[in-house]
Amino acid sequence: MKKIRKYILVFLLTVFLSSNAFSQVQKESVTEFDVKIETKDQKKKKKKRRKKVKLPKIDLSHWKVTIPAGNGKGKTISVEPPEILDYATNEVLKPYMYNDSAVGAIVFHAMPTNSTTANTKYSRSELREQMVPGSNHVNWTFKQGGYMKGKLAMKETTRDSEGKYHKTIIMQIHGRLTNEQRYLIGQKDNNAPPILKIYWDKGKVRIKTKVLKNLNATYEEMLHKDAWGDDAGFNFEQEVGFRKFILEVKVSEGKMVIILNKNEYKVYENIHMEKWGIFENYFKAGNYFQSRDEGAYSKIKYYELEVSHK
Repeated sequence: MKKIRKYILVFLLTVFLSSNAFSQVQKESVTEFDVKIETKDQKKKKKKRRKKVKLPKIDLSHWKVTIPAGNGKGKTISVEPPEILDYATNEVLKPYMYNDSAVGAIVFHAMPTNSTTANTKYSRSELREQMVPGSNHVNWTFKQGGYMKGKLAMKETTRDSEGKYHKTIIMQIHGRLTNEQRYLIGQKDNNAPPILKIYWDKGKVRIKTKVLKNLNATYEEMLHKDAWGDDAGFNFEQEVGFRKFILEVKVSEGKMVIILNKNEYKVYENIHMEKWGIFENYFKAGNYFQSRDEGAYSKIKYYELEVSHK
């Protein structure tokens, strides 16, 4: 009887110890598994965080920017290459031109200020093409041709007293007098009219261009700003709203084509485009805000911007 009891006690003790050992091994395995899972999750989170940081596909080496900061009319601040390449860390530019790294875009922020460029009452955070970095003196003609493409979106904009969104100019082709032309007509600067203005206007893309008032005007007469008037304007049918869209501008001798999202086209091929051939030009892109309302502003996002010439 005593032997039986002894065997039973040994058996129970063996079972108990085996059970504890198995349980301990199981706990250690679970703990190790949990640690591995946690490590993988951490890696995934880190990858996600890295993926969230996106940069715009824009080479700024041939652009200068003008921002609505300075000391009064005609006293805006401009930053040229190579300084503009460090815009993301430039404390002067940051309020007006900065990265939205969540979507990979440069944001151009403009609002009414006392700092405006010459010949306008409106403020801008806008890029100006420089074919030679740091110089405004080398530009192009329609005969030489030009191409600009941008992927952009309206990020934010305010409304006027009637509840309508404020408009802003998002792209331009601006004319420029050569020094010889400027001296010929006795003008104090090299400014010529903009042959193209593209607006974000109440959620649509609107185009304005210039027409020569007198088709029989002489070469010298055509150089004056007042020789050119505004056309009636054109609205693309598609409403872009606050969505991302693509704009292309193609220029060749006597012709200008504007394309929205690769499916709507507006072609200007007429006597006015031919006559415009006397001017040099440069591209502009960004946010040229068209309001002086108190508290008004807009923010334009540029994801991509490219320019080329023949």
